[in-house]
Amino acid sequence: MRAWLLPEGSDGFDKLYLGELPEPQPGPGEVVVAPRAWSINYRDFAVASGKYFGGALTEPAVPLSDGAGEVVAVGEGVKSVRVGDKVQSCFFQGWIDGPPKMVPALGDGKAPGMLAERVVLSEHGVIPIARSLDLAQAACLPCAGVTAWNALFEGGSPLKAGQRVLVMGTGGVSLIALKLAKAAGAEVIATSSSDAKLEQVKALGADHVVNYRQVPDWGMFVKTEFGGAHKIVEVGGTGTLQQSMDACAPLAEIGLIGVLAGGSPPEPRGLMFTGSSIRGIFVGSARMARDLNAFVDKHHLTFPVGGTFAFEAADAAYAHAWGPDSFGKTVITLG
Repeated sequence: MRAWLLPEGSDGFDKLYLGELPEPQPGPGEVVVAPRAWSINYRDFAVASGKYFGGALTEPAVPLSDGAGEVVAVGEGVKSVRVGDKVQSCFFQGWIDGPPKMVPALGDGKAPGMLAERVVLSEHGVIPIARSLDLAQAACLPCAGVTAWNALFEGGSPLKAGQRVLVMGTGGVSLIALKLAKAAGAEVIATSSSDAKLEQVKALGADHVVNYRQVPDWGMFVKTEFGGAHKIVEVGGTGTLQQSMDACAPLAEIGLIGVLAGGSPPEPRGLMFTGSSIRGIFVGSARMARDLNAFVDKHHLTFPVGGTFAFEAADAAYAHAWGPDSFGKTVITLG
């Protein structure tokens, strides 16, 4: 079977190559999935460059955590999944529910990766796709979708209708969070450095947009102009965390997700003035993924796809997702 691989010691996505691997067979409690759509996350670039947790790859590895397809074989004892089921991968193969569990994560260079024509996964490491989505849309959700869901609806203060949500940039997590928040009845404030992309974000339903190049103190601007945000989907990390703290409405929650913007950590006492908190987000459980899909079906949601590429052009998909024209999710499909 064909599979895209990163070599041992890979230092960038330009090292991707299309190779051949043996046809996989399921063991007890396992299923074989034939993916037909995949999506790329920022984390996949860290894996390719050897800068993800664990460092450089120690052997060739299949990349990507996000895929959707059809179950084509099941192993002994499998009861929850049947051949023919349309499923999507779960980012963490062993985090079913409950508190966070740092268990194998797909596409990290050690656990299985999804960018192949066949993949063996745990029967509990897949879930049915949302009925209202096709495979390409379903492939957008295992990492970015569950991360956005976790940031908005999990923890001690789930998002309520009428609250304000701040999303940053136009990547997959932020734009999926925008769609989820609007469906929940929230008011959404979005930032970007591109006026053209902000127009696209408004078309997706954002109530307010801020160009952070033109408004350097955008966190305080969000507070003074819009009353602050109750939920902040913080994808920047230390480089934007001070702005997020400045943007907090009373009793806000910052969902700390990303590491896109480098910088020194801010002085945390700013949280004291609004009684706000920071909650760490690292994707989520299979139960969260199921809850997300139920919400998607209830509201008939779809998600922004900025580019679609054939399986044979997965390297071009990576280049697009990394480039300035990227918007939302970049998807790979196999006809």
